[in-house]
Amino acid sequence: MNSLPDLMSALSDPVRLGAMKLLWDGNEHCVCELMVKLQAGQSRMSRHMGVLRYAGLVTDRRDAQWVRYRRSPKLSPEWAAIVDAVMAATPMPVSQMEEAA
Repeated sequence: MNSLPDLMSALSDPVRLGAMKLLWDGNEHCVCELMVKLQAGQSRMSRHMGVLRYAGLVTDRRDAQWVRYRRSPKLSPEWAAIVDAVMAATPMPVSQMEEAA
């Protein structure tokens, strides 16, 4: 994890917050799934996931031509609690995240 401002900046975008809501279940999710559920193109989704990776929130794994993302196992309980609080404060369903942008 870099810093609290990096964390808050990463969570400030509706698409990134929507991605975190999907990834917070602890399972791996293909970038193609994130693109469809968040209604974001490939380049836009890659840019957003790069921000989440830089903030230390997610990790990725290449699987042939796809990239699979999951919640970072290195995320401390304190940082996870902050993410939990941000997501609880924004109960908007993932399908509505893009509309709010």
